[in-house]
Amino acid sequence: MENETKEAPIITGSTAEEIENEFESKELEDFGKVEAALFIAGRFLNMEELASLTELSPVMIKGILHDLQKKYANSVIRVVNRGDSWKMDVAEKYHYLINRLAAGSTEFTKAEQETLAVIAYKQPIKQSVVIKIRGNKSYDHIRKFRELGLVVAKKVGHTNELSLSEEFYEYFNVHKNDKTEEGE
Repeated sequence: MENETKEAPIITGSTAEEIENEFESKELEDFGKVEAALFIAGRFLNMEELASLTELSPVMIKGILHDLQKKYANSVIRVVNRGDSWKMDVAEKYHYLINRLAAGSTEFTKAEQETLAVIAYKQPIKQSVVIKIRGNKSYDHIRKFRELGLVVAKKVGHTNELSLSEEFYEYFNVHKNDKTEEGE
């Protein structure tokens, strides 16, 4: 029996380039997964959701999110961070365009819009008062708004006290006014 010795594979310049190209291709694909998830979602996604959607580790995702913020730093698109959640949004100076588009066709009926307007104007407001103002159909409206996270309810006696959530302000791209922030 002859001594068989295995020679270590020789890495040539072209082999190293192939490995580097493969690595860069994988990085671009991972980057694209996170970017696509944020773009399509249209809402804040937390790290757990991003990891589940992209099948990437939180460490990888954090690096990609940092790179995405840099990529869009001087763009009309922004990568916005709130706590451990992220979303893609249009730069604030272009929100008027979004509002114009949103005014054309809406996902809320006129009745739902009117109910939401009452809550927004009178907040905090008891649910029973909203029902008296808007009628029994408002129960369905309020349920929808709560499911969408636009309105929060706090139990007060036999009814709920309704007020707008942070998601409301983000959803409609509006700012809280001073009165709301001071809690008056």
